Amino acid sequence: MSTALTLTGCGGEGADGQAKGGDNPSDSKSTTPTPTRTESDTSGRPTITFPSDAKNVFEYEKTGNAAKDAALRDSTLSVNSVDEAIFKGSTDTEALGYYHADRALSSSIDFVLRYIKANDTWVGETRYFDYEVELSGDSKAYVTYCSDESKSFLKNRKTGKVDNNPSTAESYVLYRTALARNAEGVWQTTDVTSDRGSQKCQP
Repeated sequence: MSTALTLTGCGGEGADGQAKGGDNPSDSKSTTPTPTRTESDTSGRPTITFPSDAKNVFEYEKTGNAAKDAALRDSTLSVNSVDEAIFKGSTDTEALGYYHADRALSSSIDFVLRYIKANDTWVGETRYFDYEVELSGDSKAYVTYCSDESKSFLKNRKTGKVDNNPSTAESYVLYRTALARNAEGVWQTTDVTSDRGSQKCQP
């Protein structure tokens, strides 16, 4: 199934409430934000915070090309920024607009709003892997990668109930993203398409 935007490590498609995953994550109900450890925390960029019971893991190696490595880093931060907005229940976070522009910004806002309206958030761990990055000139890049949502789960804000649906092929998603470097040197995600259940990302 192809969707316009599935940027996050959530256990499903927002308001649809289709959680993915196998074993239930640790029974932690803490929602105290903790800063994500990113290279941006000391460079004047927004500090992105996650609750203690949710985590994104990004698996990629630096290429040695400064522009490609910056695009990869900012691509991961764009993912974190969407999840942070979900956790905070607000689309008015600093990082969301910092790491997104154009169609990706409007799509990410709509995506977060679906979570807010459904009173959903997520817990657990989502893994991002098989990164590929290509440059187009000095200011455009294309990053593709997979996600494994088998250990992340939707959680209802009001009840605290965690959906614990078993892992399926739908737990794996292929993402194709376009990024543009703005005047401040930030590689903003401008477009995202995804293919849930992609054979390329299956274990």
